[in-house]
Amino acid sequence: QELTTVRVQDPRVHNEGSWNSYVDYKIFLHTNSKAFTAKTSCVRRRYREFVWLRRQLQRNAGLVPVPELPGKAAFFVGSTDEFIEKRRQGLQQFLEK
Repeated sequence: QELTTVRVQDPRVHNEGSWNSYVDYKIFLHTNSKAFTAKTSCVRRRYREFVWLRRQLQRNAGLVPVPELPGKAAFFVGSTDEFIEKRRQGLQQFLEK
């Protein structure tokens, strides 16, 4: 049976404290599918790259619904760590769907 697992992990804040700070996440993929030549891969991606991916999927999805991404937080109430973890979980769910 072919299996593919994907994990969103290890969020890192870059340029912390500056107006151009951002977070990226490690995306780890493992599969035994014959469709993939590499059985594991690992990349780091920012939220805006997930937005790009979702747009591309919507363009090509036809009538198939594309999962939602976790929202942006202009005025998040709570700690930055809480927000980053909630977003990580949301990105994980997006990729799983």
